Amino acid sequence: MANDELIPHLFRTEYSKITVVLCKLFGFENIEMAEDIASDTFLSASELWGLNGPPENPVAWLYTVAKNKAKNHLKHQAVFQNRVAGHLSRSVEGMELPEIDLSAGNIRDSQLQMIFAICHPAILAEAQIGLALRILCGFGIGEIADAFLTNKETINKRLLRAKDKLRAESIKIEFPGKVEINKRLETVLRTLYLIFNEGYYSASSNMILRKDLCFEAMRLTHLLLENEATNKPAVNALFSLMSFQSSRFEARMDQQGEVILYDDQDAGLWNKEMIEQGEQFLNLASEGDKLSKYHLEAGIAYWHTIKADTAEKWENILQLYNHLLQLEYSPIAALNRTYALSKANGKAAAITEAKKLNLANLHLYHLLLGELYTGIDNGEAKSYLEQALKLASSTADKKIITQKLEKLSYLDNL
Repeated sequence: MANDELIPHLFRTEYSKITVVLCKLFGFENIEMAEDIASDTFLSASELWGLNGPPENPVAWLYTVAKNKAKNHLKHQAVFQNRVAGHLSRSVEGMELPEIDLSAGNIRDSQLQMIFAICHPAILAEAQIGLALRILCGFGIGEIADAFLTNKETINKRLLRAKDKLRAESIKIEFPGKVEINKRLETVLRTLYLIFNEGYYSASSNMILRKDLCFEAMRLTHLLLENEATNKPAVNALFSLMSFQSSRFEARMDQQGEVILYDDQDAGLWNKEMIEQGEQFLNLASEGDKLSKYHLEAGIAYWHTIKADTAEKWENILQLYNHLLQLEYSPIAALNRTYALSKANGKAAAITEAKKLNLANLHLYHLLLGELYTGIDNGEAKSYLEQALKLASSTADKKIITQKLEKLSYLDNL
């Protein structure tokens, strides 16, 4: 790998590991110091490797430099005595400087503990996602802003408020107790689910960023699976869902970055290994007697990996949506359930159900009705699609709706 590719790659994979370990050692009180040391380590790598080329073991070099920079910082900065010492797990007076453990095991444990710290109930959901992307995934402020379709200033303010809250609540980076870990796990899974969705359904045009968001969500979810205390059926179900969804990633976009709808996707581009992985973890999720939304969504995603348009497929999807809406209602799930109803029981039944939803402020509602009325009453279909176009905000959605209107006009002119 060329030097200009190596450092960005290692920044993505190693920056967060260094930051998390240092933050765990120093506490949230000094999170900026941990981030600065990690950033400075990569600055040194950029300068020295640019002159001399990368070392034989770049990761080991980064860890060694990070350790040395952290120790030098502790030795020479007054913050060590005034602010850090009180947050270390033991007094350092008269002792050697604390060991900075960047072993694989400690990195893994530190990351897992950080997930639970970030997902503390005192932290707002949107801030939990931002903190996870910044601290655990090493995303830059600009990347996070791009993912949320907002600006750097907004993200900076959000993260600063969240960090202040972590300090004010004296939240520790550690595994919660057995009872607390089960309570907190639900919040952790929701955060990882939302990070994945930010990548999978994002309106951002940055394809690399979108994939990275999905893969980071999967990596963090897999950390939970590797730990006995958090390897629960719902975690397996979420990882299964992510695997099924990721299997169709390459088929969802054309070479110009335009969205390809499910019915038009080339099933030959679906990743069979990811589908098999999804099936494996869905089977593991079947243990226990608690059914989560992730089980149901993974089941729906599984049936979508079967391209054949069969009655069995859509009846199963419909029943899964029925259970999902009973467990946790959402407008999008209700719309998706109505589409499944149209495939299982016909468009007329779906139109009747769709009109009961009262979601006239959503462009997807009008888009669905436009789709359902096509071939039944093309005038109604056109009216709904035009309303959908008015309400749509993203360029991708507007293009899809425009294409449907053009197709409708073509059919009317035949």
